[in-house]
Amino acid sequence: MSQGFVLWFTGLSGSGKTTVSQAVVPILRERGVKIEVLDGDIVRTNLSKGLGFSKEDRDTNILRVGFVANLLARNGLAGCCACISPYTAIRDTVRRQVEADGGVFIEVFMDTPLDACIQRDPKGLYKKALAGEIKQFTGIDDPYEAPTDPEIRLQTVDTTPEQCAQQILAVLEERGLIPSV
Repeated sequence: MSQGFVLWFTGLSGSGKTTVSQAVVPILRERGVKIEVLDGDIVRTNLSKGLGFSKEDRDTNILRVGFVANLLARNGLAGCCACISPYTAIRDTVRRQVEADGGVFIEVFMDTPLDACIQRDPKGLYKKALAGEIKQFTGIDDPYEAPTDPEIRLQTVDTTPEQCAQQILAVLEERGLIPSV
């Protein structure tokens, strides 16, 4: 059985989590990696319906995503999680669970400045948050605790999603999680 792993994308809304995961996952599949994507928006619709955005609900959501990702990893598969996951403690809890079951946890920090995320604002959420229409919005009136020592730190302002994907592939190859080409 191959080594299971979790690619955990974290970053502000609009930082590029989904975009970069959509660039790297097809390449991984081409290389024979069995991987499932757990995207924050899709998970909230299907796995965490009814949860709000209080700290407790956010933590519950991330624990659910982490539980599923861990199931994949401990069975030799890969999980690609693209969730804001704003709190260090809960990301660390998921990491410990994955590693305790023999999986590898790769934290991918989308290190995109808030002003760049506000400029991108693909869903118009920052505009609403700044106007006071959305409360408890990460980066505006709710904190985002940036990782201090992620396995991968991606700068997305001057880097394409494809270049970011190549950086991720290089780390996965270096760690022996995927075959080199």
